[in-house]
Amino acid sequence: MTAKPSRVPARRILLAEDDESMRAFIERALVKAGYEVTSFGNGREAHDRLEQGRLVKERFTLLLTDIVMPQMDGIELARRASEIDPDLKIMFITGFAAVTLNTSTQAVKDAQVLSKPFHLKDLVREIDRLLGVGA
Repeated sequence: MTAKPSRVPARRILLAEDDESMRAFIERALVKAGYEVTSFGNGREAHDRLEQGRLVKERFTLLLTDIVMPQMDGIELARRASEIDPDLKIMFITGFAAVTLNTSTQAVKDAQVLSKPFHLKDLVREIDRLLGVGA
């Protein structure tokens, strides 16, 4: 019996960031680095996309999400996303890390945090490391 190859491309990212210019900068940097990015301006829309993907067996490798967003915050999005796909890696990007992440993310297994402000090169490097790209 041979193992089936993974149906998840190693470079698919779901981005949830409510700041439009930040979302555009991040998306451009990740696409330039070779990632396929699907982005949304709030957690609810990103969650809906994950649900739709589950129905058609389309998966993402990484959820990259801001924490403070309208309609559904990043922590709730991450919790729900983990229920939909337990293998999904999660990285938070936030300017409120010290305040928000004290105990809130304990329920989000192995989530990584990158505090704003950050350089886009640092973001790409951290995502590459998290996903084992180039390793």
